[in-house]
Amino acid sequence: MALTGRAALLAALGAVVAWLVPGWQGIALVTVPVVLLVLLDLALAAPVRPLRLERSGATSVRQGEEAHVGLTVANPSGRPLRAEVRDAWPPSSWAPGTSYEASRHALTVPSGERRRLTTVLAPTRRGERRAEVVAVRSHGPLGFAARQGRHRVPWSVRVLPPFPARKHLPAKLARLRELDGRTSVLIRGEGTEFDSLRPYVAGDDVRSIDWRATARQSEVTIRTWRPERDRHLLLVLDTGRTAAGRVGDIPRLDASMDAALLLTALASRAGDRVDLLAHDRTTRASVRGHSGRDVLPAVTRALTPLEPRLVETDPRSLVAAALAAAPRRSLVVLFTSLDSSVLEDGLLPVLPRLVQRHNVVVASVADPGVEEMAAGRGTVTAVYGAAAAARHSAERHRAAELLRRLGAVVVDAAPDRLPPALADAYLSLKAAGKL
Repeated sequence: MALTGRAALLAALGAVVAWLVPGWQGIALVTVPVVLLVLLDLALAAPVRPLRLERSGATSVRQGEEAHVGLTVANPSGRPLRAEVRDAWPPSSWAPGTSYEASRHALTVPSGERRRLTTVLAPTRRGERRAEVVAVRSHGPLGFAARQGRHRVPWSVRVLPPFPARKHLPAKLARLRELDGRTSVLIRGEGTEFDSLRPYVAGDDVRSIDWRATARQSEVTIRTWRPERDRHLLLVLDTGRTAAGRVGDIPRLDASMDAALLLTALASRAGDRVDLLAHDRTTRASVRGHSGRDVLPAVTRALTPLEPRLVETDPRSLVAAALAAAPRRSLVVLFTSLDSSVLEDGLLPVLPRLVQRHNVVVASVADPGVEEMAAGRGTVTAVYGAAAAARHSAERHRAAELLRRLGAVVVDAAPDRLPPALADAYLSLKAAGKL
């Protein structure tokens, strides 16, 4: 049972009357009516325990977008339900500052009927968001007292990565179609696909002559070939300590995820196979064996619960896991930091093993705040900040140059520019015949 504000107001008025009328008569004059009104109101309130509650609606949503979860309340009792319903979700399920209003609903359900409420979630973090309990406070018709109870109504919503880089996908697909048209130059070689027959012209490789087709025609005919489309990409995300650093409002890992999703969508449309590996000291997530339209959902599901760990990444273990996941020559895209201390002591000594067997692209998230600091002038603090930013940029450029000397392609860009820059690097490799 719970007393409402009206009951408290009535009790305050009663206290005034009791003060004006001395003795037990004044107390009785106030207490008896108040108690009777509260008991009557409580008796007329609909019971909470017999209520039947069911959930429906969204089971997944992208971070930052809205998800609508329905809650149906059925009232089988003989009294109308006038209730306040609190739908309890974790704090990160709501937009900042809106949890109190969004989780509470006023509800009236006549006897024997049902009503549906809608809770609007706006999750601010990735992963599973679960709701277990719904609290119901059933008010009496006078508003002096209420019955209160809880129902267990489990539901979960999977919060997917936001993927803002998908706005770049149409432009990159247009470039891919243009690239396919230009690179339909037909070649011959091991592991290529037969395309068509055409007349022989001077300079063609005589080994391409199709003698059976030539015997049926009046001119020499050769076979033409095209490169295989079924190329392999392995996306490797470093989920160690450096991935937890924030660039702007998001961790570096989230920016890497955005670029990985755009590259996955683009490569799968190009007919390439895409696998995913997330690793620090152990493998945290893995996606293998998917193709076509199944790749992007599989990668998205694998990235959803992934969070960086505050441990130093083991580069030898990471390279070994990448080599095991890509047994034949592939394009390996490594999302990691370009911090010179991390690279020189960790990745640089073991990266040659990976470069010898695969084409390697190193993608790193740059902090745009460093550029702003480098332009700072006017005060002593700003000048010191500019000097520190210039030194930091020089160290990153040096680290990138060391990686290029080993044979890796380096893509270093701010969070909003990294996805399209990485997609351009992928398309350039295809245009150059390296993929």
